[in-house]
Amino acid sequence: MGEGGLTSLTAVISRPSPPVAARRRRPVLPRLMHFASFGAPGVLVYLCFVLAPILISFGYSLTNYNPFNPPVKFVGFGNYRLLFADAQFLTALRVTTILTVIVVVVPNVFGLGVALLLDRKGWLYNTLRSVFFTPVILSSVVVSIVWSRLLDDRGPLNDLLRAWGVSHPPGWLSDPDVALYSVASIVCWQMLGFCVVVYLAGLQGVPAELLEAAEIDGAGPLRRFRAVTWPLLAPSLTINTVVLLISAFKTYDYVKVITNGGPGSGATATIAFDVLQTGFDSNHVGYASAMAVLMLVIVAVVTTVVLHFLRRREVDL
Repeated sequence: MGEGGLTSLTAVISRPSPPVAARRRRPVLPRLMHFASFGAPGVLVYLCFVLAPILISFGYSLTNYNPFNPPVKFVGFGNYRLLFADAQFLTALRVTTILTVIVVVVPNVFGLGVALLLDRKGWLYNTLRSVFFTPVILSSVVVSIVWSRLLDDRGPLNDLLRAWGVSHPPGWLSDPDVALYSVASIVCWQMLGFCVVVYLAGLQGVPAELLEAAEIDGAGPLRRFRAVTWPLLAPSLTINTVVLLISAFKTYDYVKVITNGGPGSGATATIAFDVLQTGFDSNHVGYASAMAVLMLVIVAVVTTVVLHFLRRREVDL
């Protein structure tokens, strides 16, 4: 290559590229239309069925709205102040808290145990997985009706206990001291299969080479589970805990079908049950809306805190 050609090539290479601002950019309108075509349906559904009802409920909560007793008056945060002095609401908050703790802990513990037992290959284990997951796909109303028949004072369970010599079997649904734990057990029974499936998915994602390396190092089954398997199940624990927490806190259908809030004075009445009873049976829509908004705030705060700690545990591990 001659000297002139080399000079031309050097000039081309050293030619500065055009500034970024001078580069051709895609028009904004087509990009907005593209985003709207995909995002608008989801945004509209969220606005219409999530955000709008929340805002409307909050608006009602600031009034004494009763559709059968006009006129509507603005009461500000009076309904919220009444809630913290309402013995019925405080009882419902206590009942909901107990129910939530049981439903979060029990299916998580037993679900992990069952998942460890079913983490095998073979048609028998596949069949058992289907058996444990079947209650999850059933309607909660159907589950409630079946269990209310089984746990009736004259039901099969108490008849079996009497046949075994128990003269006074427990009143599973009629004793105020027992009814709440019976309802919680039914919810746990139905949610157990969900936890099993999530933990099974997590167990199948544990690398086999890590377990083999731990076994070569002399770690026993318990040590391998504590040092290898359990840390890798952190995402599964997060999913199960958050789903169970939200599901338990808004429990209504089990209570309505099985005990209707009883026995006694609100022994099993949850906040969600009281919201619907107050709003639709007593027609105090404003007061019920305040209860619903407060329940939403409690669920959001508790879920955020729990999710924060569980996610931080995932990162630390």
